Amino acid sequence: MEIRRRQAAADIDTSQYGDLPDLLKRLYAHRDVRDPKSLDYGLAALESPASLGGLEAAAELLAKHFDGRILIVGDFDADGATSTALGLLALRRMGATHVDFLVPDRFRFGYGLTPEIVALAVKREPSLIVTVDNGISSITGVQAAREAGIDVLVTDHHLPGARLPAANVIVNPNSPGDEFPSKALAGVGVMFYVLLALRKCLREQGEPGGDVNLAEWLDLVALGTVADVVPLDANNRRLVHQGLARIRAGEARPGILALIDVAGRSRQNMTASDLGFALGPRLNAAGRLDDMSIGINCLVADDHSAALQLATQLDEFNRSRRDIEQTMQDEALAAIDKLHLNEQGDHDLPTALCLFQEEWHQGVVGLVASRIKERWHRPVIAFAPSDPGSATLKGSARSIPGFHIRDALDTVATKHPGLIDKFGGHAMAAGLSLDRDKLDTFEAAFNAEASRLLDKDDLKGVLWSDGELAAAELSLETAELLRSAGPWGQHFPEPLFDGEFGIAEQRIVGERHLKLKLAGPGGQLLDAIAFGVGERLASDRVRAAFRLDVNEWRGRRSVQLIVDHLEPR
Repeated sequence: MEIRRRQAAADIDTSQYGDLPDLLKRLYAHRDVRDPKSLDYGLAALESPASLGGLEAAAELLAKHFDGRILIVGDFDADGATSTALGLLALRRMGATHVDFLVPDRFRFGYGLTPEIVALAVKREPSLIVTVDNGISSITGVQAAREAGIDVLVTDHHLPGARLPAANVIVNPNSPGDEFPSKALAGVGVMFYVLLALRKCLREQGEPGGDVNLAEWLDLVALGTVADVVPLDANNRRLVHQGLARIRAGEARPGILALIDVAGRSRQNMTASDLGFALGPRLNAAGRLDDMSIGINCLVADDHSAALQLATQLDEFNRSRRDIEQTMQDEALAAIDKLHLNEQGDHDLPTALCLFQEEWHQGVVGLVASRIKERWHRPVIAFAPSDPGSATLKGSARSIPGFHIRDALDTVATKHPGLIDKFGGHAMAAGLSLDRDKLDTFEAAFNAEASRLLDKDDLKGVLWSDGELAAAELSLETAELLRSAGPWGQHFPEPLFDGEFGIAEQRIVGERHLKLKLAGPGGQLLDAIAFGVGERLASDRVRAAFRLDVNEWRGRRSVQLIVDHLEPR
């Protein structure tokens, strides 16, 4: 891993940031913040709904079915769960007579509005199906619904294919020609904008639903946005900031407060990283191992007692998920070590990795792909059988900067017709299915595409640092300043710093984590922890890449360094 320091573009004028502390000016310049208005996180600064295509038609379609039966078809991840919960809560509050939801069982039906899901939906006799966080690739499913006499509203944020489904209305900022400036909206963000348009429509019609305060559910929008790892552009940062403010004020849904409790986090000090690394995984665990309906019911629960019971169940799922993931990760690393050693005993890995084990759990392969990608810094696809002994494999892909994984799969599918059954996703993550007997052919084709687009420099892991901190900046005050200056996240990364330190103390805690006391440049001793290191360091000096964190223990607050990388000196 190589540590490189960020540099601000030469044409950025940091004086535009006003009287902010110099450190924040430096950090915002490193993140190419050119318009200080993008640091305005008030609701009034949100991008106008007017430029998001299909909103007015979507609002009219929803209002038309308020006396009918509306069925929300969601996805089985945190974005899908929060989108579904948001739609249920808001539509019911706005006056829809009957609103229900249906989430596909990922192990039986897979992703999206498939014909099989439509067949289940028909039994509930909906007059309107609303897809959330899916639907843009559901060509045959939408057709089946329309043939059954059901209207369809597709709300999605995934990249569309060459052909769009024949829905009554499609709302997707990534639809061809759509002028909405924030292409990074998560599925829950798209649904929030649909509801903004519906409220306007109801208000113009003089309906009571036109007075509903949609900000009440921004905690759901924040959770789904962060958990889906979409880029935190200015508009998404506004949505996340506002949701976090509600959580810190204790005004969140009982289900979100219950998830915070079982995760052992502080409501008053919640950050975007808490949403991504503590709440999101617990919610996702239901969809990975069991039934995301449990997660949705937690989010829509009206009282804390019921929500806590469901959140506890989600926490148990997450513990099981971690055990399964660790076993699969160990097996994946062992397979890589065994298969990709050259004659000198050094690793000689292909540009991209395709991994498969017969016993792997399809709900967890994405996490394994992510861990292996982080370790070896190259595109990774992990496969598992769709069912034990099945001829069909389900794959989950993770990528690195410079390699658009969904476009790469599209290229492979175009060059090799019939090789991939179906696929979809984003630049950094995707899913696919293919026949087991085509895996070797696919691996070769995928590796060829990766080798065409990536060179050796692309495969070097890089940690981008914001530089050194002065001795006075290694403080609790700085850590609190950075916490309040967020939200930080995808494409707007949390500040990372580097520097040299002496090691005053070190010990292993929790079997795998290295707890340190580091001597800083001013001679002060700083608490630090490096997760997953597994062993003590032989050196008495290190160069560390680290983040500043506020450590709270028994009512005492202190600064702590979260170490991402250590280099002995």
